[in-house]
Amino acid sequence: MSRIRTRTDVDEAYAVQTQSAIEGALHGGLLGVGSAIVAHYTWPFFRRQTFQFKGFLVCGCTLFGLVIGAERALLEYEAVRRWEENSIRKEARIELARRGIIPTETAISNWRAERNNTEEKG
Repeated sequence: MSRIRTRTDVDEAYAVQTQSAIEGALHGGLLGVGSAIVAHYTWPFFRRQTFQFKGFLVCGCTLFGLVIGAERALLEYEAVRRWEENSIRKEARIELARRGIIPTETAISNWRAERNNTEEKG
């Protein structure tokens, strides 16, 4: 069960990260193109630069947006998953303590499996 849940989490994190990376790349690319256009028309030194150099700067902005967008989304996803996992573990510790069982990792795993079986039946 744990491997299936882990694989699902990995797939979901990948999808979230990919979508956010695309959005970040678009934002960074638009910012880079806009900045290059403004700099071209307002700064004579930039106007004299080659098209390839300007393209390099725009690509750098795009790549920066891609990386930052993907990283931000992954950190947010991990924080939410960590919060969910901690709340489940807290609930397990409280329930096991009520039963008089010491909440070890094995006991928490058994409680989780028991809870999943109850949810599937009900």
